[in-house]
Amino acid sequence: MKTFLIGIALTVLLVFTVSCGSSKVGSDSQMDNNTAAKGDSMENITYMNISPQDAKKRLDSEKNIVLLDVRTKEEYEEKHIPGSFLIPVDVIEKDAGSKLTDKNADIFVYCRSGRRSVTASEALVKMGYRNVYNLGGIIDWPYETVKGR
Repeated sequence: MKTFLIGIALTVLLVFTVSCGSSKVGSDSQMDNNTAAKGDSMENITYMNISPQDAKKRLDSEKNIVLLDVRTKEEYEEKHIPGSFLIPVDVIEKDAGSKLTDKNADIFVYCRSGRRSVTASEALVKMGYRNVYNLGGIIDWPYETVKGR
């Protein structure tokens, strides 16, 4: 009986780990091929995954990237990536239109572990945002973070 319970616990843990992890879509060249050009139908547009390393390089070299934290206000105040701003995932569909006015801007979306950033990225794409990148979770961000607002 004890072995059976341990087996069930390990199975649940494995399912939880796999469902909460982030996956990389492909190489940078594959990511470029997935980007829809202006005029393409909305059905062809999807978000892309981006690694913390690639995101950091782009954030350091490009000025017009929107860095979006979709966690709660409390989580954001505890720790966030410098230059990011907050739209919690539960209000993304309500607030994105007024706060993210350029639907062609590059938007890097992150949360704590990667789950909410997927939900938010999917919502942004459905709302017509064309260059959405899922950065995953701040727990995988090896660079500077700040506390407070």
